[in-house]
Amino acid sequence: DAVGILILCLLSATAALDFKYHHTKELEEYLRGVRAAYPSLTHLYSIGRSVEGRDLWVLVLGRFPTHHKIGIPEFKYVANMHGDETVGREILLHLIDFLVTSYGRDPVISRLLNNTRIHIMPTMNPDGFEATKKPDCYYTRGRYNMNGKDLNRNFPDAFEDNRASIQPETQAVMDWIKNETFVLSANLHGGALVASYTFDNGNPVTGSLKGYSRSPDDDVFIHLAKTYSSNHASMYKGTGCDNGQTFPGGITNGYSWYQLEGGMQDYNYVWGQCFEITLELSCCKYPPADQLEKFWRDNKVALIEYIKQVHLGVKGQVTDKNGNPIPNAIVEVKGRPHVCPYRTNEQGEYFLLLLPGTYVINATVPGFKSMLKTVEIPDNTGNFSALKQDFSFPEVSDKIRSGVASCPKTPLYQELARASAAVKPTINILVLMTVMLVIFK
Repeated sequence: DAVGILILCLLSATAALDFKYHHTKELEEYLRGVRAAYPSLTHLYSIGRSVEGRDLWVLVLGRFPTHHKIGIPEFKYVANMHGDETVGREILLHLIDFLVTSYGRDPVISRLLNNTRIHIMPTMNPDGFEATKKPDCYYTRGRYNMNGKDLNRNFPDAFEDNRASIQPETQAVMDWIKNETFVLSANLHGGALVASYTFDNGNPVTGSLKGYSRSPDDDVFIHLAKTYSSNHASMYKGTGCDNGQTFPGGITNGYSWYQLEGGMQDYNYVWGQCFEITLELSCCKYPPADQLEKFWRDNKVALIEYIKQVHLGVKGQVTDKNGNPIPNAIVEVKGRPHVCPYRTNEQGEYFLLLLPGTYVINATVPGFKSMLKTVEIPDNTGNFSALKQDFSFPEVSDKIRSGVASCPKTPLYQELARASAAVKPTINILVLMTVMLVIFK
């Protein structure tokens, strides 16, 4: 009886989530309450601490919440990276509430949670949120962490040497990305109404001279941004937040909007093998609490439809002749190589987000002949499973393993640009020398 009463109390506590701003203590209590009420569906952990020592909490939801399961992709939502941009923080709590209360009742949500491991971080910058004493629609010092650093300018950059001192919150997220096999992600911001996608930075290698920084998977990113925008109550209209700013379809390439060095979405894509977009959810950064319910209604469908996109494309395992997984094998699509090659995890798994179509997949174990397979990829998001395509290397034994992959934190695209630029003077010198020889002759 006592246990039953406790469970009822916990369930009533989770059901009592209201539309208001939840400060650190309340947020922690809510997350712990959900974890206690739904122990088989959720897992709560902290990835680290903020400058002032607050936990960076993550709640995981799924049929296997405590650990990665082969074939089940990892997804994440991160909010409140800028402490004074608050809408994402609250709607993620309501997303948690919706998912746990719908599981077992709603067949779509049940299948989603059975086939996806979803990580939700309501706040990446709890110190900044607590420091925002006077909410403002435009800007407060709470945007930054307690060292006065902008966390969305604090990551290694693929184009420039970002000399910013890595902050505790940033390092925690970098370690988190390294330790999980994230496939798809979104970070939630405020101050505009648009879905922005990689690249945020760029150079001539990626087309910056034309005002657009194109990634090898530009088509997928456009689809991801449109998925969110088109399922949002009004983002798809593209009207922006003032008369001078419009976003056709409610989406934008990050660089086309404004150049940003050290952003989290580019870091996810280049170094984390994770496709991430940035969601600007409110014209007012810190709106009144009585507007939160409307924000939840406006974003509810889009939040769910976006998670489903983690099942786009193709997935599989790379194994040796004995069926043992091969970690760090390179698996990429011909024609869209990444500057930091995408590799298999410790279980030999790979996940590649791709739109429906025909592709050639190239699997490579260093020191052995590559394997090429042509695949026809359908839209499997409704089935909650990407196309499965495994690779087995019969000449590789379990005693041979690909070396540990490491991708340097140097500006990779800058190196390409520098290399291409370095060729030109050499050619010019050769031409000049030829002319000089002709003259002397």
